[in-house]
Amino acid sequence: MLRRDVLKSLMALAALPAAAWAEELGLQLGVASEPFDSDTLIAMARRRAAATFQPREKVPQAWRDLSYDQYRQIWFDARNALWEGTDLPQRIDVFPAGMYFPQAVALNVVENGVARPVGFDLGVFDTTDTFPEMPIGDAMGYSGLRLRAELEKPGIFQEYAVFQGASYFRGIGTGEVYGLSARGLAINTGDDAGEEFPDFVAFWLETPDPQSSDIVLHALLDCPSCSGAYRFHIRHGAVLEMTVSAHIFARQEIAHLGIAPLTSMFLFDDTMRQRFSDFRPAVHDSDGLLIHNGADEVIWRPLANPTRLQISAFSDENPRGFGLMQRKRTYSDFNDLEALYHKRPAVWITPGENWGAGAVTLVEIPADLEIYDNIVCYWRPATPLPAGAEHQMSYTLHWGADPVAATADVPVKVLNTAMGGRPEGGQIVAVDFAHSDMVPDDLAQIEVVLRSSEGTLVSSVLQRNPETNGPRLAFTFKPDDAEQIEFRAQLRLNDEPLSEIWLYRWTKP
Repeated sequence: MLRRDVLKSLMALAALPAAAWAEELGLQLGVASEPFDSDTLIAMARRRAAATFQPREKVPQAWRDLSYDQYRQIWFDARNALWEGTDLPQRIDVFPAGMYFPQAVALNVVENGVARPVGFDLGVFDTTDTFPEMPIGDAMGYSGLRLRAELEKPGIFQEYAVFQGASYFRGIGTGEVYGLSARGLAINTGDDAGEEFPDFVAFWLETPDPQSSDIVLHALLDCPSCSGAYRFHIRHGAVLEMTVSAHIFARQEIAHLGIAPLTSMFLFDDTMRQRFSDFRPAVHDSDGLLIHNGADEVIWRPLANPTRLQISAFSDENPRGFGLMQRKRTYSDFNDLEALYHKRPAVWITPGENWGAGAVTLVEIPADLEIYDNIVCYWRPATPLPAGAEHQMSYTLHWGADPVAATADVPVKVLNTAMGGRPEGGQIVAVDFAHSDMVPDDLAQIEVVLRSSEGTLVSSVLQRNPETNGPRLAFTFKPDDAEQIEFRAQLRLNDEPLSEIWLYRWTKP
């Protein structure tokens, strides 16, 4: 039932015409209005950074004390969506604050260069009969928003992106389910002193063009270390495209800055299946880090769930792109009817300008359950951001099953990595590459470049996988006394790269 006064609702329904009743039910815009554009937000972020950081007020304690099950008992009624009943091509839903989301965000709608606030109304939500009566204080509000559009059928508005919690946001291509997340900014990820999580504290939605599938969303970021102005130009489709422009203003020096961060989950796959007793052959939102570096090398690094925290830095100058991929795309890869991991998107990030010197950084955190996001990757500039400095950047995120266009010149991709022990000792590794017309019928023409930082490479062989029709590189190694070993492999033909560069870090169990 809708949480409104029943008598008032019935009287209003009887007295008002249909159009007025629909307006009463929907998200309402405040009367107050202010001029707004990108420059307005940049100036706002600059002023914030020049002042002492002020934490936002938290919503009433009763909302913060909601259990997971209780929080699931309240949800947005889609009949109350912003722009419902209009000819505009977008619908906007909101989420209540509470539980994991102890602070509300300010929501605004921009039309003709003027912004008006979206007022908080508990009545836009529906609940179960057992949801408790909750207090409404001045700090109560919405915790985020969801974007919906006509993706597959006219008149059916399906969700394709969510912005909720800290500076997290998620997207999907049409027909996919949510998986990994992106963030506005990462600070001190993996550092001993602890990570800082910036918040999007306010959003401004531009009223969309009735003839366009695009929407523009602005966000104000704030945290003790910095403030920032973000602009998202979002276009839904089979591959969801988000172009991000950001201005960051540092309150204090930021030595460990993470740009375009992605957060995902990797529990296990064929490289460490023996550690988990599970009916599924693999469990992960992403299975590899892909990098197209400034030297025009394409690198594939399979993800790992290590027993100890590990951080890898891939130094670079002006990267062409990077992202977390989900290359396993069939149901049988996971055998999971509920999680549908084979429908979770990959995300590819393309810088909008030269990013200079730095490193694509991969953080892999030990995890024993799939509920934990234990993978983070981002671009880390080589030099710290000084206090009082401004940093501008732009990039595009592509969310989809195979969103990578930058690697077209490297036809042979890595499909899978498997590993296990041999009865006579040592470890065997099998790396499957995709089929391609560039692969000769005679695999003996292919040069295999295989190196290890430590241990002993015992043997290697290149064979054709009858199921994929692509090459499989299998090799055996002995760790000897090594605690960890870095492997590098690539297929080459006529002195030119035929495949991606396969990198892997083996660590002693």
